[in-house]
Amino acid sequence: MTRRIWNFSAGPAVLPETVLEEARENLLSLGNTGIGICEHSHRGKPFMAVAAEAEALCRELAGIPDDYAVLFLQGGASLQFSMVPMNFLSADRTADYLITGAWAEKALKEAKSCGKTHVACTSKDANFNYIPDACTYSDNPAYVHFTSNNTIFGTQFTKKPAGFPDSAFLVCDASSDIFSRPIDVAKYGLIYAGAQKNLGPSGVTLVIVRKDLVEAGNKNLATMLQYRTHAENESMYNTPPTFGIYLMMLVFRWIKSNGGLTAMDAHNKAKAAKLYNYLKQSSLFKSTARAGSGSMMNVTFVTGNEDKDNAFVKAAETQGFSGLKGHRSVGGMRASIYNAFPPEGVDALVRFMKDFEASA
Repeated sequence: MTRRIWNFSAGPAVLPETVLEEARENLLSLGNTGIGICEHSHRGKPFMAVAAEAEALCRELAGIPDDYAVLFLQGGASLQFSMVPMNFLSADRTADYLITGAWAEKALKEAKSCGKTHVACTSKDANFNYIPDACTYSDNPAYVHFTSNNTIFGTQFTKKPAGFPDSAFLVCDASSDIFSRPIDVAKYGLIYAGAQKNLGPSGVTLVIVRKDLVEAGNKNLATMLQYRTHAENESMYNTPPTFGIYLMMLVFRWIKSNGGLTAMDAHNKAKAAKLYNYLKQSSLFKSTARAGSGSMMNVTFVTGNEDKDNAFVKAAETQGFSGLKGHRSVGGMRASIYNAFPPEGVDALVRFMKDFEASA
C-alpha cells in the first residue's frame, strides 16, 4: 500500500484510518449482504439500518433533544447560506450576522436577497484575525447567525454569542469544528455543517434544527428547499448520499469509542497547544491569529517573508507534510488538525519547523 503521509488539508480532510479500513471492506459487500455499500438501495433494510444508527449516534454524542430534527442533506454549507434565510427570514424582518471571515460574508450575501440584514460585529478591520468581544444586535432579529470556526483565518469562538434579543434564535455554521468539542444543542435553533472536516467525506451536510422552526418555515419555496420536506421524509425525499452517511456512521462510532466529545475536546486542545506553544517561542514563525482567538482546528502562521513561506511549504512537501500552504487571503501556512489528525503528525511538524528555523 502507498505510504500515507501527514495530511494537513483544510478539507476534505483526514479521516480515521480504522474508518477507512472498515469502509474498504464494505465496498464489496456491506456485512454479509453480498452488495457493496455504494450499491445498496437507500430504501433497503441494510442501508436503512445504517441511516438509523448514524442518526442515533449523532443524537447520543451531542445530546440532541427529541424536539430537534437531524437531517443528512446535500449542497454543503453553501446551500445552507441560502436555505436558512429562505426558510426563516421574511421581507419585513431582520437577520443579524457576526462577520468573522469569508464564509460568514458569503452567508450574509445570500441573506440579503431574502430580507433585511444587520452586521452585529465584524473583525474585517484586521483581516479577520480575531473574534470580536462584543456585538450590537438589531432590535428584533429573526435569528442570529455566526460561523463558529474560521478555516481560512484560523480563528474560533470559544463560546457562543450571547445577549441577543429573545425574539431571535441562534444559527451556527459549524462546518469546521462540528463535534470537536461538547455543544449544548438546546441553546441553538439550527446548526449546520459540511461533513468533510470532522465527520466524514464531502457530499453530506449535517443539519440539526428545532422542529417548531421547521414547521414555522416558509412554505412558498421549492420543495427541496424546505426543511420540512427533509424532516418529514427522514432525509430520504430524494436519494441521499448513502456512502457519505455510512462513513459518518463509522466516524460517529470512532468518536464514541474514543470517549465522545469531551475526549475530542481534550485531544484537540492538546494537539493545538503543541503548535501554539512552539509559535510563541519561535523567532521565525508567528501565528496570524490574535491571542485568545486562535483556532484548535486550523493553526495559521507565517514567517513574515513570502519567499521563506514558499520555501517552507516546498520543503515540507518533500518530507511528507501535505496541505500546509495557507489560503491566499492570509498567505503563509495553515495546519488543519481536525479530530482525526493524529498527535504524532503535530509532533513531526513541530520537529520539522524547528529544523527549518535552525537552518534558515
